[in-house]
Amino acid sequence: MSSAIVERPQNWIVMSLIGVAVLVVGLITGSVITAKGWTPFISGSDNKVPIYLAADQRLAGQVNLNSGFSAVAKAVTPAVVTVETSSRLRPQRTPFPFFMDPFRDFFRWDWPDQDEEQTPRRRAPQQETPQGRGRLVPTGLGSGVIVSPDGYILTNNHVVEGAEKVEVALNDRRRFKAKIVGTDAPSDIAVLKIEASGLPTIPFGDSDRVEVGDVVLAVGNPLGIGQTVTMGIISAKGRSTRAGSGSYEDFLQTDAAINRGNSGGALVNLKGELIGIPSQILSQTGGNIGIGFAIPTSMARYVMDQLIRSGQVRRGKLGVTIGPLTQELAEQFGFKGTQGALVQDVEAGQPADRAGVKAGDIITEFQGQKVEDSTQLRNLVAQNPPGSTVRFKVWRDGSERELTATLAEMELAQTRTSSRDSGGGTGAGGLLSGVQVEDLTPEIRRRLNLPPTARGVVITNVEFDSNAAAAGLQRGDVIEEVDRQPISNVSEFNAALKKAGKKSLLLRVRNQQGARFVVVQAQE
Repeated sequence: MSSAIVERPQNWIVMSLIGVAVLVVGLITGSVITAKGWTPFISGSDNKVPIYLAADQRLAGQVNLNSGFSAVAKAVTPAVVTVETSSRLRPQRTPFPFFMDPFRDFFRWDWPDQDEEQTPRRRAPQQETPQGRGRLVPTGLGSGVIVSPDGYILTNNHVVEGAEKVEVALNDRRRFKAKIVGTDAPSDIAVLKIEASGLPTIPFGDSDRVEVGDVVLAVGNPLGIGQTVTMGIISAKGRSTRAGSGSYEDFLQTDAAINRGNSGGALVNLKGELIGIPSQILSQTGGNIGIGFAIPTSMARYVMDQLIRSGQVRRGKLGVTIGPLTQELAEQFGFKGTQGALVQDVEAGQPADRAGVKAGDIITEFQGQKVEDSTQLRNLVAQNPPGSTVRFKVWRDGSERELTATLAEMELAQTRTSSRDSGGGTGAGGLLSGVQVEDLTPEIRRRLNLPPTARGVVITNVEFDSNAAAAGLQRGDVIEEVDRQPISNVSEFNAALKKAGKKSLLLRVRNQQGARFVVVQAQE
């Protein structure tokens, strides 16, 4: 017992001496590393992790994981502004409890009565009186980023949409009236201009080089409480929420806390560079749950430059309807993998048609860049100006070929109303059990607002629990092809089904929105 008591302090003395020696060696080594200008690393794995993160000249040596990111925040916050909008009173508006921005929540469960302008407005006390109507009242609040010393400001389109007066409040409490230089709803980008000079700015970073896991800061004015800085990482790239018809989306997803009011603000990297403009959140409540989306600066800057130069954005058009290439569709076409964009339809007389593109082609490459999916291809085409000549590759019948086209100009998206035919029809068996069809007559074609060249059979009824319904077929759709075989009437349709047997079925279907390929799975 006594021996053990004596040994413990002896071991402590020995270990203490060893610890002091290690500390001295560490200090000497650290001094040498610092003097040489090297970046120390924490090792222990194949991937070395830097103790402090690389920064540009302005922030060199100031970003440290121990001291936080105050240097980055100090560098960027002066260039982030608050954008306040005013509009004429609208008596029919639903009351809104807070004075905040119209930050888009694409589920929109929290404000079911909100109209399509997506701009919540607070009802003023004078709204019920006739005398108050027609006056300008505050209607929204968001954020913006100063991108030039002479007063150009980048923000979201939905922040200023419908505004009749826009004011900008700087971080130093100066206020300016702002002019709307231009807006672009498809990308949700807008450019403002204030009359000032020598303003602080945030330099543009390369959003294409951002990686999942990179640390980022979000700066804005959430819920109107004042400028706020939050931190997170890049959670994903290339996201599309499909919040609006005709929108161009290639979002950076982040878990940095962003809320209503952050719209149009800044998402910056640790070099203090602007890499994104916060635009949307995914939320059931309207509050932050760690899933936010920012427009990458590669897209925002392209749109901004055109708005400043001409006040509008011109985009190239190939003239195809494209859709995602699922594993089931790829198998039907004999294509390996799911990277690419499936051509659902080709618009007659447009560049793709003149270049020889056909429905069922899979576009695998555009202007030397591999096509990952249909969303990426749509963005790539749009970023080329009308009249430019482009090269792209399509996969067809087991081989790849290169085509060339001169792009037309994309028109603004038009809203289409759907019209569905009703009535009975001939029931389809086998894979399409639960589906009724009938011949596509000229009268039905007219009622469905389809082109005169449309051929096939029209679906008059789909049972909700059928495989066809699960694949997305619905009443009013016109089936044009069965397993790549064109059909023009019910008789040919039934013969094609019989020939298909019990395997999964590839259909080409058309409605007012265009044509698409659909795979109906075999009944289990």
